[in-house]
Amino acid sequence: MKRNSIKKSIVASALAGVLATSAIIPTVAMAAPKTRIGNNGNKEVKNVILMIADGWSYNQIDATNYFKNGKLGSQVYENFPTKVGMSTYSVSAGGYDSETAWNNANYIKNKPTDSAAAGTAMSTGHKTYDAGIGVDANGKSVRNISEDFEAQGKSTGVITSVEFSHATPAAFVAHNTSRNNYEAIANEMLKDSATDVIMSAGHPDFNDNGDLRTNMNYKYVGGVDTWNGVKNGILPVADANGDGTPDQWNLIETKEAFQALQDGETPDRVLGIAQAATTLQQNRSGDKKAGAFEVPFNDNVPTLAEMTNGALNVLDNNEKGFFLMIEGGAIDWAGHANQSGRNIEEMSDFNTAVEAVNQWVQENSNWGETLLIVTGDHETGYLSGSKGALTPIQKTAAGMMPEMVWNSGDHTNQLVPLFAKGDSANLFKKAADELDSVRGRYIDNIEIAHIIREAINAK
Repeated sequence: MKRNSIKKSIVASALAGVLATSAIIPTVAMAAPKTRIGNNGNKEVKNVILMIADGWSYNQIDATNYFKNGKLGSQVYENFPTKVGMSTYSVSAGGYDSETAWNNANYIKNKPTDSAAAGTAMSTGHKTYDAGIGVDANGKSVRNISEDFEAQGKSTGVITSVEFSHATPAAFVAHNTSRNNYEAIANEMLKDSATDVIMSAGHPDFNDNGDLRTNMNYKYVGGVDTWNGVKNGILPVADANGDGTPDQWNLIETKEAFQALQDGETPDRVLGIAQAATTLQQNRSGDKKAGAFEVPFNDNVPTLAEMTNGALNVLDNNEKGFFLMIEGGAIDWAGHANQSGRNIEEMSDFNTAVEAVNQWVQENSNWGETLLIVTGDHETGYLSGSKGALTPIQKTAAGMMPEMVWNSGDHTNQLVPLFAKGDSANLFKKAADELDSVRGRYIDNIEIAHIIREAINAK
């Protein structure tokens, strides 16, 4: 059973008129649980925030650093105390060999993972086939870490810069044999799950420039009936807080509503669908091969950081704690399209969201009770400093586009970095028992779920 929610009794006046809500009824607050010591010897973690830059690896970080700051190592996560590599392969590739990866330019392009398999590995601790969502290699549903948190009475949320029914957010909530069953996945997330916060792009009424359109696409939000049910507050939904009654979604759509959610009182369950068709910014019109920040942005959608701040303000209603997955999903889209400028834009948006989380922990929590993990699900585009091999990005001055050579339009199985901060972040160092000749010690992606479960003492 999920938590008896610690509800805030008044919705902030800033949200009045922009939240499509059902009535919010306050309940009696429960006493905070006593501090417990987890299996790792550290204080048991209350909150876990997992941030996934879909499609990044070391060169995406370096290219963005050069453009933004003219130097490496300038992101907040690069100064976290725990820094290791991570392998991302699915069951199709069967493994990662360091020597071959650095001596055979085609090796990391062979049978690369997709986001469904990678997301499922991180969420459940099980390797699976490409396209599998929350299922093992035999197609059987397996428990994800969101369900572990919910079993402890904690809140959960997923947010992304692409559609919420896409592979990465879906892997932390849903169970489906194919990532392509978007409508079914969306319905499971909205109707059947106990998730408290879902935020994304993918609005059925708007195009990628934020303009109203006549050709609506309801697939990614569960179909027209589901969407109308959410808007009208009549969708058949789950009991998210464990009080015995269904908990309707409080829908927000406008940029102003997302921004208002960052401060003040909030409802306990929020569905935020920004007014853009597929991505917040990456798929907008204009020269898609232009340099970073040369094409004006959509002005009617929130940033990933604003989504993040709003989600945190909702989830901390629950004194027992929460799990939140934050995805920079369109980094991957820009990598597929070999869009150097837009890749840097999406990386910058993700980096700002990491800064927002880091600040939230410092101001509203502490590093003993909160674990922050920043990583990727896989690399996209085989980004390099030269053609045909994985070489570093060369230094440029701030504001200048670096030379970015894309050697693929697909994913790769190269290692991606993982950064972690919090008292339990040392668990990743302990688990990093494999050695890459260039990146150093690394873990496998299934170990994320195992370590989070150890940190929260999940049974």
